Order: sequence, then structure tokens, then C-alpha cells
Amino acid sequence: MNSQIEDLMDRAGLLADGCWDKMDDYTRQAIEKFAELIIKECLTQADMIRDGCEQDAEYEQSLGADWVGLAIERHFGNEE
Repeated sequence: MNSQIEDLMDRAGLLADGCWDKMDDYTRQAIEKFAELIIKECLTQADMIRDGCEQDAEYEQSLGADWVGLAIERHFGNEE
């Protein structure tokens, strides 16, 4: 599991007092997949903003959206 996702799960209380160990495999996998999908959706939004800015010839904003996507990928690890 990605360490950043694991940290967020811990902060959400999912790892407290053996909670994670008491869950079945399906539940654990579903939670991990949910976190991964949220990250991918954030990256998709950053790409859509970038593309919209490029279409509007707002190149500095486009670059900013690109940097946001890159920062998200670096923070959570590029899993593709």
C-alpha cells in the first residue's frame, strides 16, 4: 500500500487499535481502491483544467495546473 494513502487511512482512524486487521480482504481492497480512484480523479481534474487553459491560450495557468498534477503524482507516487 502507498505510504501516503496508509498515513491518511491512519489519520482517518482506519488503522487504529487493529481495525484494519479486523476487516476482511474485500473491505481492505475496496478502501485502498477508493483512495486510488480519488487520486486519479484529482489528476484528471488537473489535466482538464490544464487543457482548458491551453484552449483559452492561458499558458501560465496551464503550466500551473500541470505543476499541480505533477505535485499530486509525486506526493502519492506515480502508480501508472
